[in-house]
Amino acid sequence: MAQRPPHRLLVEERRRRILDLVRTRERLTVDELVRQFGVSSVTVRGDLDALAANGEIVRSHGGAIKIRDAFPDPPLNVKETLHHAEKVRIGHAAAQLIREDEIIILDSGTTTAEIARQVKFLKLKSLTVVTNALNVGLELANLPHVRIVMVGGLLRHTSCSTVGPHADQTLRGLNADRLFLGVDALDPEIGVSTPDLLEAQVNRLMIKVSREVTAVADSSKFLRRSLSIIAEMSAIHRVITDDKADPQIVEQFRARNIEVLLV
Repeated sequence: MAQRPPHRLLVEERRRRILDLVRTRERLTVDELVRQFGVSSVTVRGDLDALAANGEIVRSHGGAIKIRDAFPDPPLNVKETLHHAEKVRIGHAAAQLIREDEIIILDSGTTTAEIARQVKFLKLKSLTVVTNALNVGLELANLPHVRIVMVGGLLRHTSCSTVGPHADQTLRGLNADRLFLGVDALDPEIGVSTPDLLEAQVNRLMIKVSREVTAVADSSKFLRRSLSIIAEMSAIHRVITDDKADPQIVEQFRARNIEVLLV
């Protein structure tokens, strides 16, 4: 009788059992799975990465979270651990677009926070940054050449961002050269969208008052559709994403005269 390849069978069985454990216990750490299965941490991380790539779990720092427990809009500390290397590259590429004495808007999110971290390395004497994100404001607070305009309003604890009528009123009185828009979902047909209705309204106003709009999103956001549509793709001038993006989706954006930068 022909024998099945034992290593492949063990890998598939282990990953099925890991998935069962995550579904039962809702979140697990790498150390727990190392003890459970008697394999190395490198092996466990590979298993978790494979399950996350299939959309069966959400990777978190040091472990995994049950997909239902990850919420439609995961908290900021979870988002920071997802696709981090890609976000760093996107943030660097986006920052290179910023010019002397410009007024830019940085939307809330972990990718826009990476743009803020890159600002300190730019050889600029003057820059104005408008943001509704507390984490973005803190990244820039120690830079004397950067004037920060914080948009007030109702605090969303999940994203550390401000939304609501007060935020809308502030934005209506402003103008900006560039908007860097962080999005949760990006689809060629539907456009850009987010789980939160109030966040979507703030983002629409950011687009309205900006001369140029750049969406910054890692490729995992492609072909996703979230609850509230921010804008159609015709409102976006440029998309900066990572080099794992599906070439067919990239071509669909370019066919709509949207510049796409792959990093």
